Amino acid sequence: MRLAFSSNGIRPLTALSEQEKAVIVELRAEMKGRADRLLALGVTPGATVTLLQRFPGIVFLCDQTELAVERDVAAAILVRPVEGHV
Repeated sequence: MRLAFSSNGIRPLTALSEQEKAVIVELRAEMKGRADRLLALGVTPGATVTLLQRFPGIVFLCDQTELAVERDVAAAILVRPVEGHV
């Protein structure tokens, strides 16, 4: 079991507030084939993301690409918020 918020600030993409910026740290392995698709779209460790919308679906900007994903996919993208950007 993992905590949603860890002591080093890493959390799932779904835990960000709208307009909050973060850096991708990891794509969880349980995503199977979806991880490869996200990697091909530039959703890679080190990429900067901004959460644009939380409802009805998760919409985020990854570098200069706007993506919409299911909530379970977004929960498998682990990020570290960028200080001073909310």
